[in-house]
Amino acid sequence: MTSVLVVDDQDLIRAGLVALLRTAPGMEVVGEAQDGETAVARAMQTRPDVVLMDIRMPGMDGTTAAARILSSVADPVPQILMLTTFDLDEYVYAALRVGASGFLLKDTGPEQLVEAVNAVARGDMLFAPSVTRRLIEAYIRRADPAAVIPARLGILTTREREVLRLTAAGLSNAEIAGRLHISEATVKTHLNRTMSKLHLESRAQAVVLAYESGLVVPGEAVI
Repeated sequence: MTSVLVVDDQDLIRAGLVALLRTAPGMEVVGEAQDGETAVARAMQTRPDVVLMDIRMPGMDGTTAAARILSSVADPVPQILMLTTFDLDEYVYAALRVGASGFLLKDTGPEQLVEAVNAVARGDMLFAPSVTRRLIEAYIRRADPAAVIPARLGILTTREREVLRLTAAGLSNAEIAGRLHISEATVKTHLNRTMSKLHLESRAQAVVLAYESGLVVPGEAVI
């Protein structure tokens, strides 16, 4: 059973999300909140598997709330799935930095939303296609060539770099396991070691580093 905390300042949207998730097999809504401060408190009380979080809210926004939750709730740390109205949103980039596991647009269909919650609960990352394009373009534009240090990845083993590359290219743990003929548990072990070696706090930050370091090139086919 996947436990979910729903956070959105708009009552109708929040009620709709709660109703949808309550009818989805294997889902349990353990709480809801209409602002960031309440979301942090509810997350500490309920310890959900996934927090479905609106980005733009009055008071404490979703990005700040996500950072507070990820630093305050442990064993296990919840996965944060952000919701946004627009596919070009500065909050999205900031949320990636604090460790959000995915982003969806609010016009996402019901089935896709449920699958997204399941995906991040499994430890995968999930992004709306348009958000993915915007993120990649933004990081490429903003990257300071002098600040990019590809040698940083030299401390990784060949297999760790390969798992990181496939993760950044958007493959799930199961897909990576099939591609490399290893178990999903081994994929997770390689990712955890990679994040530990690179002093990263989340899978999302690992993906960002893969693009910034040139390990993954936007538009390049995954071989």
